[in-house]
Amino acid sequence: MQSLFLRSLRPARLGLYRLYAATPNETEGHHFKRKSTLNPLESEKEREEGRYHLPHPIWSEEDVHSVSVTHYPPKTIVDRMAYYSVQSLRYTFDVFSGFKFGERDEVKWLKRMIFLETVAGVPGMVAAMVRHLHSLRKLKRDHGWIHTLLEEAENERMHLLTCLELKKPGVVFRSAVVFSQGVFVNLFFLSYLLSPRFCHRFVGYLEEEAVKTYTKCLEDLDAGKLPMWSHMPSPLIAKTYWNLADDATMRDVIYAIRADEAHHRVVNHTLGSMHEDEKNPYSPGVRKL
Repeated sequence: MQSLFLRSLRPARLGLYRLYAATPNETEGHHFKRKSTLNPLESEKEREEGRYHLPHPIWSEEDVHSVSVTHYPPKTIVDRMAYYSVQSLRYTFDVFSGFKFGERDEVKWLKRMIFLETVAGVPGMVAAMVRHLHSLRKLKRDHGWIHTLLEEAENERMHLLTCLELKKPGVVFRSAVVFSQGVFVNLFFLSYLLSPRFCHRFVGYLEEEAVKTYTKCLEDLDAGKLPMWSHMPSPLIAKTYWNLADDATMRDVIYAIRADEAHHRVVNHTLGSMHEDEKNPYSPGVRKL
């Protein structure tokens, strides 16, 4: 079953990549470059696509290298329920996906990233929908939570789209995604209706694990276990979204994704400690690690 799951990821599809800064975020003083030497038609296409991106953080060299593995200690019963739920899910996924066994190569990492990002893009969208409906039904303001949650959902989706530039999942993998999403969307929706605090704490712990995952990926890169990615150019969509340099590599992409996950970790733990009627402290595109 494990080998069938691995074969469901088809060979990598690589192409030319180029750069375009798609967001209005502050980038002055960053190491990213705006110059592009690639196909102008492709650049124009990505420029058009970039018009639809929500504001999101653009990370500096200092930002991406300052990320560290952290943990928010559970303080309440709700916190502990959220923490152990995440730990149980991680252990189960690591075993059934085969990630705990054998050597980790590029295919195994992509399989893990793609699947997890299809799940990670759910909470922000579902939470934003529930708060949107609450605002309409209760005839009151949302206090700025909806936009931050939608920004998070899109950010996770961009992680997925970036990985899909390298691998195209097969039928078995896609079926697993459809099933998992069907279950998770409904469970998270019901959970958010019952306890938004539990859900945000759950996502906070989920993002803690994501930071661990991408940190381990960077360690494998540094150890020479992922030779295909050592000098592989960054996908075009990643250069556009994170305003990466023309010569950016997959290492730069992993650093940017890890910084995003660290940002979500802080945001959700903060929201999980707040009352649902308090004002959201995070403005669009804010950088917080």
